[in-house]
Amino acid sequence: MKNNKFLITILAAALSFTATSCSNDYLDVNDNPNAVQAEQITPELMLPGAISQAYRTQAGTMMQFGNLMMNSWAGNSYTIAGPYSREFSLSSVDNTFYRGIWEGLYPRVANFDQMEKFTNNNHEQDYYIAIAKIMKAYYMQYIIDLYGDAPYSEAFMGQQNTTPKYDNDADIYKVLISKLEEANALIDAADEHALEPVSDIVFQGDMDKWMALSNTIKLKLLVRMSNVTGDLATYRNAKLQTLASATFIDEEVVVNPGYSRASNDQMNPYILNWARNASGQQVSNYSVVVVSEHMANALEGNVILNNANYTKFTGLKDPRRTRLFTNVTSVDSNGTPFTGLKGVRQGNVPGQPGVPVTNVNTSKLATGNFSGGVAVGDWVDVLNENNLRGGVLFSRAESNLLQAEAALRWPAIFSFPASDKFNTAIRSNGVWLGANAAQVSTYITSANARVGLGWTGTDAQKIEAIMTQKWIALTNINPTEMFIEYNRTGYPFTPMATTAQFPNKPYRLVYPNSEYAANSANVPNISSADVFVKNQYTPFWNQN
Repeated sequence: MKNNKFLITILAAALSFTATSCSNDYLDVNDNPNAVQAEQITPELMLPGAISQAYRTQAGTMMQFGNLMMNSWAGNSYTIAGPYSREFSLSSVDNTFYRGIWEGLYPRVANFDQMEKFTNNNHEQDYYIAIAKIMKAYYMQYIIDLYGDAPYSEAFMGQQNTTPKYDNDADIYKVLISKLEEANALIDAADEHALEPVSDIVFQGDMDKWMALSNTIKLKLLVRMSNVTGDLATYRNAKLQTLASATFIDEEVVVNPGYSRASNDQMNPYILNWARNASGQQVSNYSVVVVSEHMANALEGNVILNNANYTKFTGLKDPRRTRLFTNVTSVDSNGTPFTGLKGVRQGNVPGQPGVPVTNVNTSKLATGNFSGGVAVGDWVDVLNENNLRGGVLFSRAESNLLQAEAALRWPAIFSFPASDKFNTAIRSNGVWLGANAAQVSTYITSANARVGLGWTGTDAQKIEAIMTQKWIALTNINPTEMFIEYNRTGYPFTPMATTAQFPNKPYRLVYPNSEYAANSANVPNISSADVFVKNQYTPFWNQN
């Protein structure tokens, strides 16, 4: 690994944690792994920085990657020449393509590993170690889901091993599941010497909630294995049985170390990346990102394209649409103006279909993404509210849709009504975005009469509905998760950009060039072409 980045420590001198502070001091993470001895940094000091920095990658690089891959975002080609051309053409999915995901998550996984291995003879660190195991599993799963085989058993060893071997991805999945079970055991034990995790910036030390999140992450790992066969299927089914009576998370899991407008560094990275900086000035990404024509048409009830691929949406406008993207003067398929979403067709330029020069309006990210339903007067109010409510690590909607799928696929194990979980997911997403509750309820009733959109039809059609609603619910929240789910299920319908040079999305990413430079003896030699076909390099759960 480059510069031994698998053992990353937080500078002890830079750590001055307070419950409400969000200064660079304690959020800063040292990328020189040998600058401080691991035993000098306690989990209490390491935890907030590790979680906060991991979320930065989720709210930044992964937000853009997932929304573009799922054709939820487009670039404003009216004002910028060829925005996101690389993502749309897919002509150079190489060792530089979204390398920030690997290089942003792996150091944080190393932080959690370091916490997990902290000396704990008296059980004082039990709760911190449990949290570390949970967060390690959460983010390491994304490495596996996007890259397949990865360094694990020999990783995080510092100078003892700077060129760790690559482990089988299925084996790592099993280890991650065991880590979650170990975390639950530590929480269940409730040792009298265990210190309260006062630096917990997610649940503020509520270990019951951490266990519920652990169970939910475990369920996600197992549901991801829905298509495996043989011994892996036997393993999956046995592990699913252990969750039969488990409690799963049923709230928005948010990260908040005390975000504020004191400086850009102290802001919620979500709004800082995509809307405004600490002084309220518009950031460059805000003018670039617009809703795609594909998503705008789906949310507007197929009035823009009147295309058979969107039949399930026809005539049903989603009440979440104007909380996700801004209203402008749009045009329907008959050329009639209406107030609603106006998108851009991925890959096209002004004058081409989906980018008419007669209407250059575009819908941008709406305030509902940042402030929900709270009344706001201007962007300063939005900034304050977004900093107050924090960033979504794992949404309530995602948890409920995950449970809905589990109950649908394995009803003998999960006895709760899958339809209830499905409906709860849509409602909770509406609440987070600030959509009108009555309109959301009406939408659910109407959607549930539509195959592939609501809870009706065959099991396969209900899977399509789950994935369609997950696509909407994870847009602007955790879209990379949805891209992975799309690769697993093939749902929902997601058109390629007009400039795409391949018939499908990549099934995985290429290892970053830092790996080929520093760990060349071990890193698999993946070509750009390899990622567009299923082969031995495809993540194990998607090889069937």
